[in-house]
Formats: sequence, structure tokens, C-alpha cells
Amino acid sequence: MELRHLRYFVAVAEELHFGRAAVRLGITQPPLSQQIAALEEELGVTLFERTSRHVALTGPARLFLTEARKTLAQAAHAIDIARRAQQGEVGELSIGFSSSVPFTPVVVEALSAFRESRPAVRLNLTEMPRGEQIDALVQDRIDIGFIRGFETPALSIPINVRMLLTEPLLVAMRSDHPLAAQKRLPTIDDLRDAPFVLYQRTFGAGFNEHLTQLCARAGFTPRVVQEATGLSTLLGLVAAGMGITILTRSLGVLHPENIVFRTLDDPEALSKLWLLYGNRLSTAAQAFVDLIVI
Repeated sequence: MELRHLRYFVAVAEELHFGRAAVRLGITQPPLSQQIAALEEELGVTLFERTSRHVALTGPARLFLTEARKTLAQAAHAIDIARRAQQGEVGELSIGFSSSVPFTPVVVEALSAFRESRPAVRLNLTEMPRGEQIDALVQDRIDIGFIRGFETPALSIPINVRMLLTEPLLVAMRSDHPLAAQKRLPTIDDLRDAPFVLYQRTFGAGFNEHLTQLCARAGFTPRVVQEATGLSTLLGLVAAGMGITILTRSLGVLHPENIVFRTLDDPEALSKLWLLYGNRLSTAAQAFVDLIVI
């Protein structure tokens, strides 16, 4: 049995006339009659009561009609899904990102535009460390990744890397910290004796390594007194006076109570946001990349 047999049956069942059904289907009546007879033979069921002037559905045919319509509707839906998936209008898009990315306007705007243009595509957004993002890209667990770092990520695998933006680093401190009242912007050397609260290295998005390099250039090693795995914990520890921390300007839009943000006065105190994606993107993934890469 093929879908065309169901279409033929439904047409005759709705028209109750082989001639009109044939016109509706765009075929001649003899082949239609032959196909209906073949369907009845395959099913072992009489579907129509036929006379020279009358065509009527049998009892089994009425039940078969309900199921045939459902089957044809499901088939049409499957075809529509396949075509829309090819055009990137349905399906899934999996994105990995570091903690500050949701506060970055270029990413937020791209996500909003993508959601508006492709509402049927499911967005799977997962915060994950940079190393895990790279592994997930290699293993096709995510389509796109966003990582931070001062230098171009050194990758031994064929992944596309695009720099999206560069932004200065901020020092976050309690409002009663001496540097908060200082008129000039803080420098790296001003942080020499300060206790630091940082992300755990795994979650640090490259900040820890970059900060260590900046401090080494100034002749000291940062004194890390506490590490955190999440942004809320990090800021909570700073607000509690445990130490200062380093964040991107994107996070400067936050206004946590009792915390002051000051731009770090150093030409290399910068964070770069990198877009990572593979070479075999789905249509939906490519559409997102096209939105965010100018």
C-alpha cells in the first residue's frame, strides 16, 4: 500500500463518485477504479458498495477513512517538517557560552533576531568552560561556542574562530575599598597587595591566565584567596569583602549592592570574545552565524 492509494480512497469516499474523484485527482476513471479494487484486494475488505447509480461507504470503510485521513495528514506534516528543516526553520540549535556572554549586546541581539525569525527552532543554551566547549564542538554536542581570551585560541582541530569584540577589563571591589575612592583609574600595580577572588581556573574563561601574565609583567603574582564556580558566588564574595575580582565591561551593567566597578588602566587589560563553530553547520546554525558575524 502506498500513500497514493490512501489519497485515491479518500477522494472517492468524499466524492462518492468515481468520475468526480478522478477529475479531482487529475487522472482518468479506469485507473482509479483499478487502484481502488487493488486496495480492497490487499486489505481483504470491501470499501465501497457500487451500483450503476450509487456509491456508498461500507462500515469498515468509514473507520478506514478516519485513519487514512490521519495518515495522510501525518505524512504531509512530515514532509513539511523536512522542508522547513532544510530551510533552517525548525530543528535545534545548541550553543555553549561563558558566563558573561548573556550580557554582551552583540550576542543578545543575535539571539533575539534569531528567535524572532525562526521561532520553531529550539535553542539549547548551556554555560560551560572554554575547554568543554571545544570538546563539545568536536563531538558535535554543540553547534556554536563563545569563549573569551586575550589571544586567538590555539586549536589543533579544524574549528572556525571569529573575533566578535574586544572590551576592557574591570576591577570589581567593595564600595569601601581604597581603590573605589581613588580619583584615577586603577593600574595593575595598584593591585599588587590586593587579595583576589577569582573563578576556578576551569571556569575562568582565560581571565586567570591573562591576569597572571599582566601581574607578572608588573613584577608580582596575584594573591588568590578564594575561588568560585559561578558569577553570583564571585560577586557575593567580593561584596563580603573577601577580595577584589576582574570582570569584563559587559558585566558592568550589573549593579550589585555594595560593589563598585572601575576600568583597569592598562592597554593590555582587555578581553576578546571569540565565536567558534565547525565546518558542517546546519542551515539554522549557519543562519545564526550570519546574524552575528558582520
